[in-house]
Amino acid sequence: MNDQIQPEGDGSAEGSADGFAGHDHGALGDAEYAQFMELAAEEGFDLEDVEGAIEEAGHGPLPVLAVVGRPNVGKSTLVNRIIGRREAVVEDKPGVTRDRVTYEAEWAGRRFKVVDTGGWEQDVLGIDASVAAQAEYAIETADAVVFVVDSTVGVTDTDEAVVRLLRKAKKPVVLCANKVDGPSGEADATALWSLGIGEPHPVSSLHGRGTGDMLDAVLEALPEAPAQTFGGAGIGGPRRIALIGRPNVGKSSLLNKVANEERVVVNELAGTTRDPVDELIELGGVTWKFVDTAGIRKRVHLQQGADYYASLRTAAAVEKAEVAVILIDASESISIQDQRIVTMAVEAGRAIVVAFNKWDTLDEERRYYLEREIETELGQIAWAPRVNVSARTGRHMEKLVPAIETALDGWETRVPTGRLNAFLGELVASHPHPVRGGKQPRILFGTQAGTKPPRFVFFASGFIEAGYRRFVERRLREEFGFEGTPIHISVRVREKRGRKK
Repeated sequence: MNDQIQPEGDGSAEGSADGFAGHDHGALGDAEYAQFMELAAEEGFDLEDVEGAIEEAGHGPLPVLAVVGRPNVGKSTLVNRIIGRREAVVEDKPGVTRDRVTYEAEWAGRRFKVVDTGGWEQDVLGIDASVAAQAEYAIETADAVVFVVDSTVGVTDTDEAVVRLLRKAKKPVVLCANKVDGPSGEADATALWSLGIGEPHPVSSLHGRGTGDMLDAVLEALPEAPAQTFGGAGIGGPRRIALIGRPNVGKSSLLNKVANEERVVVNELAGTTRDPVDELIELGGVTWKFVDTAGIRKRVHLQQGADYYASLRTAAAVEKAEVAVILIDASESISIQDQRIVTMAVEAGRAIVVAFNKWDTLDEERRYYLEREIETELGQIAWAPRVNVSARTGRHMEKLVPAIETALDGWETRVPTGRLNAFLGELVASHPHPVRGGKQPRILFGTQAGTKPPRFVFFASGFIEAGYRRFVERRLREEFGFEGTPIHISVRVREKRGRKK
């Protein structure tokens, strides 16, 4: 995972290299931070920009804002307005958004996640029921909620049902009176005081009218950062392990095998597990909390496309976990669903172990082709520990815990800034960035601002191409390990104003 950020001087941190008290240094101690800022000043970087980059890279989890409401009130249009780009699919008919989708947004220098949900309706069946369930779970896992109401229609029975749901959840709520395109519509917005959940904010998500005031209210409702729901050994209870994968790959069987008893229902029918099941299990003298999640299934009931449908409960389990054990059926070809599950775990920033189940059923030919599939289809997580197991017979189960411990070690690894910069200096000298347009950009220095997963911020003299960043990540892994964990690298480019003397 990489991003490059051109300097903005957004003022997200204040002060100078002489006074760092009160700043969020990420994983850097005060002395290390002071030395780093002196280096940044020597290289001609704006210190506020450097401080902001370290804070951003070391932030950990972002607060989550859920956008909910009944169908066709303009939730996706509002989400596009909040994130500043057209990402959420918008169409003038209800029910276009069916899955819960997460984006990152920023307002007034603060970053947060926005969850776009399908329309909530009461007393529905089939796909509409699953959409309503996803909206409910989005509310449960959010830190604050924007409730969108169509001010031109007024309060409906469904809106009042959503209000009851919000009161039950006891989450901060910002009421958005949407489709107020001019002063004449503000009277309609005023009528929404009757919902009893606070001030209606008149907004036109289509034209942007009033969204700034609404987002100011959102920032007041959101916490600075959500509480970490997991902790290290001895802090926050046992380490949390999420078992994830397609339906019927053997997640429940694996949980039963490691527990040495029938803890959860196992059935050949895919989708037997609907809710995550937390189980405290002692392995190797250590207590672990295993979460057996509902399988991630295809949206075969949708007419357009065979995209996957991921249960929000599974996604929430991954968010709460420290390690995602991804189960893959070794007897079948690696599918697009398997790859998307891998992507979900990587994007969540969790330590990852890949377990190939039903290994005892493979013949030599299938093993040969599986190895080729792993190289081509799972190349993005070549760094993840791999175990070949059989949940049915218990084969190689003893290898699961060492793999989990290895992934956790990589997830929590931090490289001191001095050692990192010595490595970067040697790397840049021996393998410089390709010359582009007559210029050769260089990574000047960097630091690891956070862990869980490792997050690096590099400072460069010019734009660093994606291929070179991937090369740097590979060399980082070769030098420092980081087995079993995604790595996030952001790059800040020096402003074109000459080096400070």
